Amino acid sequence: MKVIICGAGQVGWQIARHLSGENNDVTVVDNNPDLVRRATDTLDVQGISGFASYPDVLDRAGARDADMLIAATYSDEVNMVTCQVAHSVFAVPRKIARLRSQSYLDVLYSDLYRRDHMPIDVVISPEREVADAALKRLTAPRAFDAETFLKGKVQMLGLLLDEECPVVNTPLRQLTDLFSTLSAVVVGVRRGGTLFAPEPGDQLFVGDEIYVFTFAADVNRTMEVFGKPQNKQERAIIMGGGNVGLMVAQRLEQSANRIRVKIIERDRKVAERAAEALERTIVLNGDGLDAALLTEAGVDRADAILAVTDDDKTNMLASVRSKANGCPLAIALINDPTLAPLMKPLGIDAFINPRATTVSSILRHIRHGRVRAVYSIGDAEAEIIEAEVLSTSPIAGQMVRDVDFPEGVLIGAIQKGKEVVKPKGGTRIDEGDVIALFVLTADVPAVEQLLQVSIDFF
Repeated sequence: MKVIICGAGQVGWQIARHLSGENNDVTVVDNNPDLVRRATDTLDVQGISGFASYPDVLDRAGARDADMLIAATYSDEVNMVTCQVAHSVFAVPRKIARLRSQSYLDVLYSDLYRRDHMPIDVVISPEREVADAALKRLTAPRAFDAETFLKGKVQMLGLLLDEECPVVNTPLRQLTDLFSTLSAVVVGVRRGGTLFAPEPGDQLFVGDEIYVFTFAADVNRTMEVFGKPQNKQERAIIMGGGNVGLMVAQRLEQSANRIRVKIIERDRKVAERAAEALERTIVLNGDGLDAALLTEAGVDRADAILAVTDDDKTNMLASVRSKANGCPLAIALINDPTLAPLMKPLGIDAFINPRATTVSSILRHIRHGRVRAVYSIGDAEAEIIEAEVLSTSPIAGQMVRDVDFPEGVLIGAIQKGKEVVKPKGGTRIDEGDVIALFVLTADVPAVEQLLQVSIDFF
């Protein structure tokens, strides 16, 4: 497939990395020559320096025979105009745009308007993706990562194992004997900075970061088995009343859990806007790093703090101070991925990387139609792929134990009709089943061969 990626920043580079690694013809366009050079020097891609919205630039990028265009520059307006030019001048079949402005999103999320007036097939909002990720973290507060699959029936949890975990030093195959009715499947382990798919004889150790699949109904029990019992979330503090904080607060007001929320926002105008948009949420105007304001907000009685300002260091410091004042759970928004290793030493329970959430969302929309979801793990170290098994797939009709999966691949769950089952060696994979797989990045092409699907949208 021939893809043009407009914008060579963090998101554009990461998408180019994924697609070029899967033997696609990728061209990166950016008006910053240094970013273009970084992409061409480190990836198997072509690079064009220039403004992506200019027809002559898109022409040099090969838009006349491109299958897809992804507009991920820093400007909403450039992204929209780029899609319009790609449609009107070059008839590019598939166009994806990343948009941040809420004013644009309110209109463009209307399928009717977009279809009739703005030729964008998929709109990606980083802030909405981050808000979704934040809510998922709150539903599994002691997990450092969380995502749902198979229409919400299965949840993937990222857990850091500590001394309280009762199953450390236990071979994974014995977990089934110890907890025969538990649906949990450990599909990935990060140890010493290296992520791998474990074998049945592998043991888990203190300090391991594991990725585990479990049925939605089994989340609380799974957390207990791995030493992470959950308390009910009743009070939460959101640091930052901008678009992300406001979206999270609105969702929490609408949820059935009835979590009481307080927002701390430094900018008075932003705080007033949030207060007008919310009904039951208390909005405090002030510096979230002020110890007196945190005390006024009741941080010592809060079950969680979610720091989502536009400054990484503020989010980290607010999380650390809140933990020191007695808040048991701190989740921080971190834009700079090089800061991620500091989360554990600082005692921050989980962090949200907007780049990773946006990349996962875009990948979800450019996979083949039979691939229903893609979720990026870590710094593009692995993917969770949810896909339907076709009649032409080599794995259709085989038992799980007989499928020749690469070493970096494990099945986390299988949906048969309306029922979700835990994969076992004797489980038969049939045509029409939907499977959720943990796949190390290097093994993605091999898995696509086994599933008889391609990243090609067509």
